[in-house]
Amino acid sequence: MKEVEDTDPTFIAVDSFRSMIRRALTGPQGEFETQDFVQQLALHLTNHEATTFLLGEYSEEDKSSAVFTVADGLIWLYQDVDRNSVVRKVNVAKMRGQGQIPGLHTARITEAGVSVFPRLLKPEDAPATGRHPLAHRLSTGVATLDEMMQGGIPQGYSVLVAGPSGSGKTVLSNQFLVEGARNGDAGILAVFEKRPEDYLETTPQGVEFKKMVKNKQLEILYLRPLDLSIDETLTALRDAVHRIGAKRAVIDSLSGLELALAPTFREDFRESLYRMIGALTGSGVTVMATVELVDSYTDLQFSPQGVAFLTDAILMQRYIEIEGQLRRAISVVKIRSSPHSKDLREYEITQGGLVVMGGAIKGYEGILSGAPNRLIVKRAPTRKRAARKR
Repeated sequence: MKEVEDTDPTFIAVDSFRSMIRRALTGPQGEFETQDFVQQLALHLTNHEATTFLLGEYSEEDKSSAVFTVADGLIWLYQDVDRNSVVRKVNVAKMRGQGQIPGLHTARITEAGVSVFPRLLKPEDAPATGRHPLAHRLSTGVATLDEMMQGGIPQGYSVLVAGPSGSGKTVLSNQFLVEGARNGDAGILAVFEKRPEDYLETTPQGVEFKKMVKNKQLEILYLRPLDLSIDETLTALRDAVHRIGAKRAVIDSLSGLELALAPTFREDFRESLYRMIGALTGSGVTVMATVELVDSYTDLQFSPQGVAFLTDAILMQRYIEIEGQLRRAISVVKIRSSPHSKDLREYEITQGGLVVMGGAIKGYEGILSGAPNRLIVKRAPTRKRAARKR
């Protein structure tokens, strides 16, 4: 108390408070003495307008302690070990006179200190624009694909690009960002499998991307720290959106994101992904996410994690074999509340990017089986042939 009187501090930390009162208050009336001591301490420090942090190693069994009753705020710190993963979490159990976000929030300790990533409970509401949500569409950078989508992707929608390895998911998502820059829309790109410098060297849009990064039209985020959480990912994405005023975001890929997560977060991947995509689209950002599928010609699926229903639109890419050649086909599976083409169209990946060919693939049946059969058209008999039969 004397030290407080002499220095008149703004912040006070007692570490470890539990060890201190254990040594000082060991009599038969220890619990009552503890409560009286904490009340007097709180009153004294409040008079000095000092914010006090009482640190201690408490367990779940200690939650009935008098310290927790008197304290204005109660913050629990946890460290969970799951297989080889270590995840730190924070729970604000009490904060007198104000509300708090319930639940466990992810935390990380680095050289810069402690960072906490709040758990977002529900998507934010999109800013009111006074127009129909389908009134403004964004080009994908592929003209024929835009036509198939009746003008492009509705602004503020989330799009899932699903396809096997090498089908051009990354190429299409890159074109989406480049087209945005041409139209004045800044973008962010979250990658998980490759570092940004390697990504720029291997993508067909590498030259354009380097210019966009230099002009602050694009920010590339490499989100592959150990034991990643969805909330940490969302915080990084939202911070980048605010930094450059991004209107477009690409997550490449959801498969890589799931692998980067700590095991404890993979069980709730769908619920966490819903919150993340909802928070981004709720702020007016149009999101394109890629997901890798294992080509299966016995069943039709759009995501291994079962998250396809969370997105507003789905683009499907498939390999097909026609006349001894391995070809690629693309289709618009859904666009929420909007008509779209039902065609399966062939496309190629060129140095300039993904190019969708002319009309629908016709003359074959069983295209999604991977090995379509040519349709045999039976011609109706002519009058001359009918007369000969008589």
